[in-house]
Amino acid sequence: MPFQLRLTREAEEDLEQLFDFIVQRELDRNKSSDLQMAQAALDAIEKGFETLKLAPFTCRKSAQNPFLRELIISFGHSGYVALFEIENENMVTIAAVRHQNEDDYH
Repeated sequence: MPFQLRLTREAEEDLEQLFDFIVQRELDRNKSSDLQMAQAALDAIEKGFETLKLAPFTCRKSAQNPFLRELIISFGHSGYVALFEIENENMVTIAAVRHQNEDDYH
């Protein structure tokens, strides 16, 4: 049976910040595909979340906390990392999402 996913408020805010960052970066580069790139990034993250529904135990354990795990989500030349906890046999809680080049979660 697949796991259900829950995002914390912090994780939802992370996704909004990532989207806004990409839009602004693309605008600063004078590219017309700003919204398309940001949406593609969110689509990649959502596709990564599908992995958590089926096989969350395949993800690496977090160095910060032995009860947390990290999902690596590829996108372009880098990608994103989702910090999550397997709450029980039915629920995975996504605590944070960051770009792979960031030092740590917010």
